[in-house]
Formats: sequence, C-alpha cells, structure tokens
Amino acid sequence: MNRRTVLVATTLGALLAVAAPGTVAAAAPAARTQSPAATARAPSPAAAAGDRRGDPVCRPGTLDPAPLQQAIAGLPDADATSAQVRITTPDGCWTGSSGVRDLRSQAPVPPDARFRVGSVTKTFTAALVLQLVAEGRIGLDAPVQRLLPGLLPAGYPTVTVRQLLDHTSGLPSPTVPDGIEWQLAHRYDRWTPEQLVRLGLHNPREFDPGTKQHYTNMGYIVAGMLIEKVTGHSYATELDRRIARPLGLRDTYAPGDDPRIRGPHAHGYQAVVRDGRTELVDVTIWSQTFTPASGDIISSLTDLDVFLTALLAGRVVPAAQLATMFTLPTVPDVDGGPARYGAGLTAFPLPDGDTLWIKTGSRYGYLAGIASSRDGRFRVEYSITGTDAKGEELSATAQRVIAAALALL
Repeated sequence: MNRRTVLVATTLGALLAVAAPGTVAAAAPAARTQSPAATARAPSPAAAAGDRRGDPVCRPGTLDPAPLQQAIAGLPDADATSAQVRITTPDGCWTGSSGVRDLRSQAPVPPDARFRVGSVTKTFTAALVLQLVAEGRIGLDAPVQRLLPGLLPAGYPTVTVRQLLDHTSGLPSPTVPDGIEWQLAHRYDRWTPEQLVRLGLHNPREFDPGTKQHYTNMGYIVAGMLIEKVTGHSYATELDRRIARPLGLRDTYAPGDDPRIRGPHAHGYQAVVRDGRTELVDVTIWSQTFTPASGDIISSLTDLDVFLTALLAGRVVPAAQLATMFTLPTVPDVDGGPARYGAGLTAFPLPDGDTLWIKTGSRYGYLAGIASSRDGRFRVEYSITGTDAKGEELSATAQRVIAAALALL
C-alpha cells in the first residue's frame, strides 16, 4: 500500500470509530486452536444464475484479492472471531471469509451468513422515508409535530422530516447506565419507540433544530414511527414490502422484538473483564428494540450489495429524492467541523477530490459496513464479529479491511 492509501485508511478509521456507553477496552484471550485460513467463496448457484433482481454476479476477473485475504486471515484472534468481506471493482468481484461460526464448535463461518448490520439500518430507513416523500405522503420539510401529534412537548421547536434524516434535529438521546454489565443484564429488555423518545426528552435538546449536525439514533427512531404512522403497517412489514421482496433480498429483515438471528450466522462475542480476567461472552442473542429503525436490521453481504447497487442506480428511491442522500446540510457539526452526514449515508472525501459514500454500524458482537463510489463501480461490504464492537477504538480487523479495500480503489 502506498502512503496516501494508509493515510486515507487511518483517517477513515478515525471517522468510523464511535464511542458508546458501557464499553470495555479489553483484549480477548488467544484462540485455543488455529483458525482456518481466509478462503474465497464462489457465489451460490442461485446467485450465479442471477435469480435476484439486479444481483451483480461476483466474478473475480483480474482483481487480486490478496490484500483482503491477508487482512482477514488468522481469525479467530483477540480482536475478532470471524470476518466476511465482499468487494466489487471495475477489475472484478471477490467474496471471502475467515474465522469460525462459534468458538465452541470451531466450525467455519457459514456461506451467506447473516449478521446484525447496526446503523447500516439507517440507509434502509432513509430509503423508506424518501419513497414516501416521492409518493407525496410525507414532505421533507413537513413538521414532525403535525405528522406525529403529541410526540414532542407543546412549544417544542419545529422539527422537520429532513432534519430527522440528516441528524440536524437536535433531539436528545436517552440516557442509560454506563457499563457492560448493565448492558448484559438488560439485553433482553423490550423497548417501544415511544418509550425511547420519552426517555430522551428527559434531557435538554442538544441544539435548536437545523443549526448543527450531530449523529445519533433518535432521528431515525422517530423516522421509523413516521413510516408506521403514514403506512399503517409495521416497520418490518414496510421494509419487506418495499425493499426486501422487490429486490429479492432473502436474508434482510427487521427482527422486531425477536432477540435471535434467524438462519445461518456467526456468533458474536464481547470481551468482558471480571475479577481481573478477560472472558468472551456470547452476545448473539440480544434484543434490538433499543435501536428500532436505526440499528436493528439483519442482513448478509450479498443482500447488502444488491441493495446498495439498486439504490445507487435509482431503483429503490427515485432520482429526485435520491439526491437527498448525497446532500450535506450547510451547518457545522457539533465538533466544529463540516457536516458529514446526508440522509442515511456518510460522505468521506478522497484526496483526488472524489467522495466515497459509506455507512457503518455496530452492535455488541457485530461490526458492519458498506461503501461505494457514487457511480457504484467500486463497492465494499463487510461484517466482522469483533470482540469489542462498541469500543472507542475501531477493530483492528476492520482497519485492515478498510486499508486493503482502499488500496484497490
């Protein structure tokens, strides 16, 4: 890798690292047995036959996957127990995996394994809202107070749909006790979106709507409520009806209050320090009701690639509304820098003046990400079962994957 690629990867890693309450910066114990080497997976016969609408067939072409193979080789280790990566470039496409399905069986990661996508959910939610905008059922500048009467207190400053999607609403986030042990003790709790909004409103608003940008889940939790109010159906139903079924996504769904991952998947683990010793706790089964419409979707690499390809081509959201996803608000971020977030996507400027559009996510045990050039000719999707997925530092495995992918850009 050249120096510029390393610099970009380091900067991107810093951008993607998100601190979360209740995290533990601890190393996991070394793997008990040597993991299988990273292996390339040919597409399934169904995918190769092109039965998914718009599914780009993954052919290696002249693409050299060695940097990515090296990036994910040697798992499980202290940083992650498994990784899956898919990359598409003008030179070809490659899909690979490394690590184990679970530490007990040491079986390899299943083909087309499902995983929690975390905040990549926001890209789907933004697309659903923008579909409703295209249908004239929601206005981007419509007040949330009119669409969801009574949700916000009387006299609360006007919050628009657009501000929900581009993180400029200033809506406060709920506060929960810090510490991984509290998180583990409450991982089966069930929350409603209304409860989360009420809990958030115990805190003062972060800023006047439309004056700054701060990336949080709250705008998308409310956006999910809007989808349900306007359509009369659950978020899960609309995701399936409007995106998953039309695109032939077999692995993508919103779990609702089901804490499990249905279908083939790799287990997620969290490193926890107890009595001075670090142990790995299986956190695969975990209620995602604390992040409805903002971090709860389950998917697979192939599904994410099909969705991303269709989205960029204007086959999910019409062109007029799709532009909103690539439009950054003209306000500063709360850290004083420029706004980085459009509706459901994050802008990452490249040294050559181009922009990579990305979205990452993390849930306990799982890291996920998507990235693409605007024309869709370069795309990356990954899933990593990191042992400190919500930690302040981005997983070393994820950093290697990002660096290797950028070297192929």
